[in-house]
Amino acid sequence: MITAFVLLESERTALAKLGQRLQSIEGVAEVYSVTGAWDFIAVIRVARHEQLAAVLAEQVAELEGVTRSQTMVAFDAFSDLDLDQLLADGS
Repeated sequence: MITAFVLLESERTALAKLGQRLQSIEGVAEVYSVTGAWDFIAVIRVARHEQLAAVLAEQVAELEGVTRSQTMVAFDAFSDLDLDQLLADGS
């Protein structure tokens, strides 16, 4: 499983609707509105790098109101939670 964290900046007029639009994209597992230099963080989980590239280039970048993004791909996870097991269980 590939996990990526995408920091997004949006136009102020898009703030109210962009979170829901991001969440509706297949592969986007979580979306957070945040304070600071960025407006949203989207967590993307896909099986292959090609899927990540498609989600970012064909869907996220095309959303109306997105002005800038930065993507970080996770190498490893350090957590007491077994995310793969949680996702497999449908929790």
